[in-house]
Amino acid sequence: MPGTPEPERVSGDEPLLAARVHRPSDLMRLLVGLLAIAVVIGIAAFAHGTTSGLEQDINKGAGGAPDVFVKIAGLVSSIAVLLVPVAFAIERLIKRDGLRIADGVLAAVLAHGVTLATDLWVAKAAPGTIQDALTQPQSGGGLTDPVHNYLAPVIAYMTAVGMARRPRWRVILWMVLLLDAFTMLVAGYTTAFSIILTVLIGWTVAYGTLYAVGSPNVRPTGQTLLAGLRRVGFRPVSALRAEGVPDSADSGDRGRRYIVTLEDGPPLDVTVVDREQQAHGFFYRAWRRLTLRAITTRRSIVSLRQALEQEALLAYAAIAAGANAPKLIATSELGPDAVMLVYEHLGGRTLDSLDDTEITDDLVRSAWRQVRALQSRRIAHRRLAGDAIMVDRSGNVILTDLRGGEIAAGDLVLRMDIAQLLTTLGLRVGAERVVAAAVEILGPDPIADCLPLLQPIALSRSTRATLRRQARERSQREREAVLEASEAAKQARAEAAGHPTDTKADRKSDRKIEKAEKQAEKRALDEARDEAREEDLLAQIRQQVLLIRPQAPVEPVRLERIKPRTLVSLIAGAVAAYFLLSQIARTPLSTVSQADWRWVAAAVLFSALSYLAAAMSLLGFVPERVGFWRTVAAQVAGSFVKIVAPAAVGGVALNTRFLQRSGVRPGLAVASVGASQLFGLGSHILLLLLFGYLTGTEKSPSFTPSRTVIAGLLTVAVLVLVVTAIPFMRKFVSTRVRSLFAGVVPRMLDVLQRPMKLVTGIGGMLLLTGVFVLCLDASIRAFGHDSEGLSYASVAVVFLAGNALGSAAPTPGGVGAVEGALIGGLVAVGLPLEVATPAVLLFRLLTLWLPVLPGWLCFNWLTKRGDL
Repeated sequence: MPGTPEPERVSGDEPLLAARVHRPSDLMRLLVGLLAIAVVIGIAAFAHGTTSGLEQDINKGAGGAPDVFVKIAGLVSSIAVLLVPVAFAIERLIKRDGLRIADGVLAAVLAHGVTLATDLWVAKAAPGTIQDALTQPQSGGGLTDPVHNYLAPVIAYMTAVGMARRPRWRVILWMVLLLDAFTMLVAGYTTAFSIILTVLIGWTVAYGTLYAVGSPNVRPTGQTLLAGLRRVGFRPVSALRAEGVPDSADSGDRGRRYIVTLEDGPPLDVTVVDREQQAHGFFYRAWRRLTLRAITTRRSIVSLRQALEQEALLAYAAIAAGANAPKLIATSELGPDAVMLVYEHLGGRTLDSLDDTEITDDLVRSAWRQVRALQSRRIAHRRLAGDAIMVDRSGNVILTDLRGGEIAAGDLVLRMDIAQLLTTLGLRVGAERVVAAAVEILGPDPIADCLPLLQPIALSRSTRATLRRQARERSQREREAVLEASEAAKQARAEAAGHPTDTKADRKSDRKIEKAEKQAEKRALDEARDEAREEDLLAQIRQQVLLIRPQAPVEPVRLERIKPRTLVSLIAGAVAAYFLLSQIARTPLSTVSQADWRWVAAAVLFSALSYLAAAMSLLGFVPERVGFWRTVAAQVAGSFVKIVAPAAVGGVALNTRFLQRSGVRPGLAVASVGASQLFGLGSHILLLLLFGYLTGTEKSPSFTPSRTVIAGLLTVAVLVLVVTAIPFMRKFVSTRVRSLFAGVVPRMLDVLQRPMKLVTGIGGMLLLTGVFVLCLDASIRAFGHDSEGLSYASVAVVFLAGNALGSAAPTPGGVGAVEGALIGGLVAVGLPLEVATPAVLLFRLLTLWLPVLPGWLCFNWLTKRGDL
């Protein structure tokens, strides 16, 4: 329950409440509506047999309806569709609820515009199967409207004004809609899919409008709260608003807190929960429920009645178990959209509000005693964060916010509670003290059993945010320590440097001394990094527990049902495969059989040369001596790694590991790969702009860039301005760039002292781009004997753009994204689709798929040698 830190008095109707709120439930219904519209259009496009069979069945069944009945029903429904919304508007205006009517009118206008746009799209640009599913031929010629221009606005209006939430009007609404749909179907004025699409468009536009402009705030005010307390027998005098923590996905559904003063007796702690607060953080909880195992998550959303009953049950169960918990003394509804829970006043402070010096060992042990009491009755709290642990004036620990808890909880959930409390208290008192207190109260075995659950994903959102902040602070301290050591070493070297020498022997001696000083400087940097390195809190807790139970299991339990990256890769891969297969289906087999195998052989040669160029581009940024052919083998092994990881991730990890195993220190290996990637990005952008410029001047007598290049530069400039104008994005980019340059710049200074290394690296990058462009050009010429007019500059622009998309795509090797970009780019520069498709497939076969087997062999060979 809330404490009393700086309460704010509620006056009158509580003016702090916003007049309008953006409901997550409206956004959810909008997304569901958009998905349903996409499904209906997809069925209409690809299931032509199903739609036509359905239409035939409906026409056959409707043929037996009496003509008089159809005409009467049509007349009644047409009048009712117009009269019912007007009647509801009059009722709302009488009750002074004009804002809802304004929302409904706006939704109706927008729905009318969407229907007109949909009708135009179906008539002009939609596939024939969609047109057949949504229209009927008219007797006088022409087709019926795909979407009804009057019915969709009516549905949007009635949904936006909230007519469906009133039982009497809801019955009338459905009767009118069903009657109107029936008469139109029987009369042959529409199709079943047209009616479904019309209803979905009206419904979706209504909720989109409500979410965009906001819905009238129906949260109970202070006056409503005081009236509700009087109804359950209390005599309140005043109410003070107390907000101890900001809303978050974890705590936003906890409601608004009040301290109520009575005419006689002690004050009360009252929590008010309404539907909007309950839905706060819904999408975060839904995402957790999708990606995590069901046993580790709660329901995304429950009704107000269920939330009320659950919190009451947990409050009584916790007290019965012997734990200190707020005593619930009354509950009540505050209208149809809110409930209140009345507790005895606690008058304490949360753990988050206490100073570190106030958190004693006795307080920590008291917190563990409360958890022991809950777990003795199989009760899980599910959210033992700092704002859920209160300390009263006597120093007793009280567990609050039991709404998300469980009774008869399983072992996994109970162990998650222990892991959460270990982290929550460890963030305040340290790993050693919290583990010692936990072992003293619970014993060593329960603490050891929770180690597999001591992972960030099992903790609350606020706790994970704190751990991430501490990790950033540790990294910053490590970087500062390394930079200080580097500056000290450079200053010492400058002070120790003598006058220049003239003799050859002296210069040779000076070079040896300089080399020794550099090695000493690197050792000093490594020592500074090791001294500044700090372990994270979870690792410290594991070490403390292992000192007590060395045989304790530490392998993390897999709590994720599916990783977010895997889910994104599957979705992107499915979409990419669909578009790729559709392109392949359009390619005649005769085109493949007529390929020029001389150009195919040339493409194979250029593909093989790319691995030599890749090795050069990497070694050019590594001052240490690393074997060239082993580096080539590592680049070939990267062809296998790209299949199981996104292209921009797998290659970086493999090259970093290879350099470390080749004797390069971990920090320097990461810096070398980062320098190579940074220079590669810069050369990629410069080459793309250069070749784009040249492409725009090929057919122009003046050396002026094309409009596409100018548009691209303007787009980049706008993006840069947007990033620099938004504080959050500016901070995000500056932090990433600063961390990148912190390691890359010192490494580049080492490389600049060896000009041949720099020439090798930059030359390798240019050669790598060149051989890939030649490989793509050879693949084009293998299938298009009349494609000699296609310039190398155009091919280079297409390749560079497609490769950039492939690096950003979440699919392994950029599968789907690269093929689609290359095919689209080649078609855009004038190559026929029947030539571009097999040419791109050949190029990807030679550069992605065929090297997989040699890459697997090289990967295993390097692993056995200890090079990976």
